[in-house]
Amino acid sequence: MKKISILGCGWLGLPLAKSLISKGFSVKGSTTSEAKLAILESANIQAYSIRLTENKVMGNIEAFLSESEILIIDIPPKLRSDGAENFVAKIAALVPFIAQSTINHVVFISSTSVYADDNTIVTENSQPEPDTESGRQLLATEKLLQANTNFKTTVIRFGGLLGENRHPIHFLAVRKNLENPEAPINLIHQNDCIGIIEAVIAQNTKGEVFNAVAPYHPTRKDYYTQKAIALGLPLPEFEEGNISVGKRIDSEKIARVLNYSFIKPEL
Repeated sequence: MKKISILGCGWLGLPLAKSLISKGFSVKGSTTSEAKLAILESANIQAYSIRLTENKVMGNIEAFLSESEILIIDIPPKLRSDGAENFVAKIAALVPFIAQSTINHVVFISSTSVYADDNTIVTENSQPEPDTESGRQLLATEKLLQANTNFKTTVIRFGGLLGENRHPIHFLAVRKNLENPEAPINLIHQNDCIGIIEAVIAQNTKGEVFNAVAPYHPTRKDYYTQKAIALGLPLPEFEEGNISVGKRIDSEKIARVLNYSFIKPEL
């Protein structure tokens, strides 16, 4: 039985862990919430309290990694009102523990925010030029993990995340003067996030970078207006006076390399 450790059992990590367990994997999962440990344990996840800081790892990280072959890192950078945390330093503090463990494959959950909004079609061959602090730190973290020769790193750059209990229209519907009405959407459903990660694991695909968004790119205005109508929400109001900027993420490599077909291709 292959053993997997998931650092960050949140909105994506917890259902991913449950899905992997249903397929016969043994899963260790981490949380920073003591109250959530019981939730993980009730799902047959071996639960650990792990917290990363910029200079140390708190919790029994050695036991969390022990005997696992794969580590999935799913903890996004946090932006605070007083500035961004040093996410790169947090992962740098973790790396020596990974290198000394049984882990041979790291799956790092990144974001398409590593690419600039330059009105182009973006593939994995496009040069990442992030224009946000979160994107810059994610890209630096990707490079940090990829540079370590003690394990192989697969990077999955997800677009905007949505699922049954999460959809951006719920906070966009009440807003006015939304920018970039003609920019294409780059979203992905939680079910496909899980499916793609599981495809990487099943096919033992190491050392690759994948862009992961649904192959569906209507404009922001068309898509969010349609969703607001469908859900009976107020229509979002867009700023039409400026040129829209954005990008279209191409996920063709997922279909080609992983032979993956999207579960929710049109969101």
